[in-house]
Amino acid sequence: MAALSFQSCSTNKQLSNSSDHVKEVLAHREKTEMGLTIGDRAPLTDSKLKYLRYFDIDDKYKIIAKVKLSKGEEPFELPTYSGITKTFIKYATLTFELQNQTKQLSVYRNLEVIRMPQYKNALFLPFKDETSGDITYGGGRYINLSTLDIDEGMVELDFNKCYNPWCAYSDGYNCPIPPIENNLDIVILAGEKNYAGK
Repeated sequence: MAALSFQSCSTNKQLSNSSDHVKEVLAHREKTEMGLTIGDRAPLTDSKLKYLRYFDIDDKYKIIAKVKLSKGEEPFELPTYSGITKTFIKYATLTFELQNQTKQLSVYRNLEVIRMPQYKNALFLPFKDETSGDITYGGGRYINLSTLDIDEGMVELDFNKCYNPWCAYSDGYNCPIPPIENNLDIVILAGEKNYAGK
């Protein structure tokens, strides 16, 4: 899971400049791509990485969101594209401004994944937007966050770091389907585009 840095918009701290941001996103993409080729069940080989496509890195898609922690939530079964389900619990609601509109996304915890020590703080944000099924993968895209990223009720949300589930590259994977509440009615021209290798 990739850890994100953040700054609270309630302070005078400034977001990283464009040069630093580009380096940060490129490093994130490199790490994500490396994970696509490691292990027996990896969806891609090194030679297939050239077919990955991304939008240009855009600072306007790196934003600060207000975090409202969920209370009284019960675990639920989230469907995947393979037909099985995975057990999640809603952790928080993120509220943010984008394209002069107020939007919300929910973040979740995978109750199986967080049992592993290295992922004990992991948060999962699956979403769809108006590009899904067109210039981006129809099954939605994901952003990884951590409970440690949250500071004073705020968190950085960088859509430049959103990536495709493994189902975008090949069949046979258990990729969670973004809940309806995470369908954005705006265009997110950031992060990973459709895979061009099929």
